[in-house]
Amino acid sequence: MFLTSDNKIKWNLIGFSAMGGMLTIIAGVCWFDYPVFLFVRNLNCILWEYFGYIFDAKIWLLITGILIFVIYAKKTVKSFNNVLNFVKEFKIKSIFIDFIEKTKRSYAFFIFCSVFMASIITVVLKAVIGRARPVFFEALDMIGFYPMSTEWAYNSMPSGHAAASFAGLVMLGLLVPKLKPVTWTVAIVVAVSRVAVGAHWPTDVLFGAFIGMICADFVMAYLKHFEHKK
Repeated sequence: MFLTSDNKIKWNLIGFSAMGGMLTIIAGVCWFDYPVFLFVRNLNCILWEYFGYIFDAKIWLLITGILIFVIYAKKTVKSFNNVLNFVKEFKIKSIFIDFIEKTKRSYAFFIFCSVFMASIITVVLKAVIGRARPVFFEALDMIGFYPMSTEWAYNSMPSGHAAASFAGLVMLGLLVPKLKPVTWTVAIVVAVSRVAVGAHWPTDVLFGAFIGMICADFVMAYLKHFEHKK
């Protein structure tokens, strides 16, 4: 979304989108979050609960992490000499460099980096913003912000599931353009499901989705640029 055909960042588009997103979030917090939340909440079903487990950031990182190690192991054992060197020169730095060199072009590595970046950003922002989750609104008719809180109940904005799903699925769409209609559809459904189950406000998932898209584009631009320099 924020990349040119040759994987360059569209900074102007990011700037305009960020300003538009900020205005949308303010409007949501002040006005449309509540009616939209109540409408989407009626769409809740058991399927959305499973989405919460399947598309959790930890699952993204676990699966892609395992794939990366499998790729590395296969490339390492492919050459007997590499195995001997690995045993003889057991140095953390050299192993790390070798690991990156052998896995950095894999789809799993791209997706892992994208989701990891989005997850770090959302964890920090959740604590800084400290928005109360909709559970308080439904149970106590209470809303508000409690900054610098690490408690789950006050970590509603941005949505970690939306950020991780958009980071991973948008990246997959960038790597395999034919899958874009599917990846974008699934990412949007995951984001909506977080509102339907009552875990987030609409602007929480919008914010998370924006973070995920930005992270996917930045990781793609950086890794492709680094790859060309090599």
